[in-house]
Amino acid sequence: MLDFIKQDKDPVTGRVMRKVRSFVLREGRLTHGQQRALEVLWPVYGLERSAGMLACPVVFGRDAPRVLEIGYGMGASLADMAAMAPEMDFIGIEVHRPGVGALLMAIEERGLTNLRSYCDDAVEVLAECIPDGSLARVQLYFPDPWHKKKHHKRRIVQPAFVALVQRKLAAGGLFHMATDWEDYAGHMLEVMRAAPGWTNMAADGMAAEGSEFSPRPAWRPETKFERRGARLGHGVWDLLYQKV
Repeated sequence: MLDFIKQDKDPVTGRVMRKVRSFVLREGRLTHGQQRALEVLWPVYGLERSAGMLACPVVFGRDAPRVLEIGYGMGASLADMAAMAPEMDFIGIEVHRPGVGALLMAIEERGLTNLRSYCDDAVEVLAECIPDGSLARVQLYFPDPWHKKKHHKRRIVQPAFVALVQRKLAAGGLFHMATDWEDYAGHMLEVMRAAPGWTNMAADGMAAEGSEFSPRPAWRPETKFERRGARLGHGVWDLLYQKV
């Protein structure tokens, strides 16, 4: 767990190597239940980057369409998705241990056999653990917008990241992003417009005429945070792209 912290040190000098990351590790206090879940359930449902390339048929006991979600927060919506689609397998990646603990608790309480989690850097997990062409969908919901201009380089949606996601998707696979920051939505559009090999699904009659944003698909549950934002007049922008 948290392999990326261990591997940030130079193996020769022992000095910490600085990397531009899309997240800051702000670890909150673990509840008793979350701590227990990390101790007892992680060996059952947790995935380690140090284990190398993931053999999904071995992990899940079958070969089914796979969905990967990056940054699932406390995991409630990801657990809902896994429960609603038992014919699919779900892989979550989250760096914050309280959220990972909460997801593990949900897996146990709901008896979900089609959900596993990494606690690690998503970019490094994608590069080192996910076989090329193995995913049906990649989900990136409400990532840190890094709204200050000097921090835009920390935004996870960058050309190199989009190319990595594309490599991991099967032909016809979907990349689904959502954000409640209009500026970040514009940034995502700009990056995707410049990226070859994608079709914007909003052009398929799913969205209002002329819009490059898609309506929220049925598979993405509306969060409590999202409903509260809607009452306050805040927008949410979904972007849905298919690998061609």
